[in-house]
Amino acid sequence: MFGRRRVARQQRGAWKWAEDVSTTHVDPPLNAPAVVRQEVEGLLMTHPHPLVVDGDVRACGTCGSYRGWVVISLRDEVWLRCPAGHEQHEPGLDTAWYDRHSGPVTQRHDTYDDGLRDLGH
Repeated sequence: MFGRRRVARQQRGAWKWAEDVSTTHVDPPLNAPAVVRQEVEGLLMTHPHPLVVDGDVRACGTCGSYRGWVVISLRDEVWLRCPAGHEQHEPGLDTAWYDRHSGPVTQRHDTYDDGLRDLGH
């Protein structure tokens, strides 16, 4: 009987402490990225390994290449470019997938060709 009262008192004390901390806690300001997604017309990243979408390995429809992709996020679509330069739309991927797998935007290029050149293609 007395043990339950002590436990309940401790729990009430813990809840009061948590409420006090939450009312006085201030989140640090978020650092906004230098380039926001809406300002970038297209984003590029390399994907050197085979690309598996819904359990299937994606291959180029023209040459059959299945690794060494450049993944392009353009507006709300994802495009794949094989090492031979063939491009194809990939409906199984979306910008959310691209955002999960890409790193931060580190460089900005004036043209699509400059971006490809920077990636080594």
